[in-house]
Amino acid sequence: MPSDLTLIEDSSAYASENWWSGQRLGYNIGLVIAGPLAFVCYAAVGEWCIQRHSTVDFEITIFTIFFQAVGYLLMMGVANVLYYLGPFSEKIIKPSRIANFRKMAFRLGFWFSVLLPFIVPISLFLRCALGGTQPRY
Repeated sequence: MPSDLTLIEDSSAYASENWWSGQRLGYNIGLVIAGPLAFVCYAAVGEWCIQRHSTVDFEITIFTIFFQAVGYLLMMGVANVLYYLGPFSEKIIKPSRIANFRKMAFRLGFWFSVLLPFIVPISLFLRCALGGTQPRY
């Protein structure tokens, strides 16, 4: 463990790349869990919305599941490209307390990425809860 502590305090490019690479698995696990969970929330909110407003057209088919799964995998790829903003920001900002910066930047990026898929079920819930089931032009 002493090498881990040394690595987290080291501001060299090698240490930065090593630290951020070491966090990537946890980041991807969070994304893999968040995607299906957000889809389940979306399906549950959609069913609730149908019960509340019978005029709402909402259906989930094998095609929509497949389409959304492929879309989510593509977005996971985009998220992994954007993951490089962490080490990039470290090079630009050059923080004096490197360990704190890395932890804070990782946590902000992680929670933003994990919570982002929940925007769709949350917006659907708010739309149904507030009674707006049809788009307004």
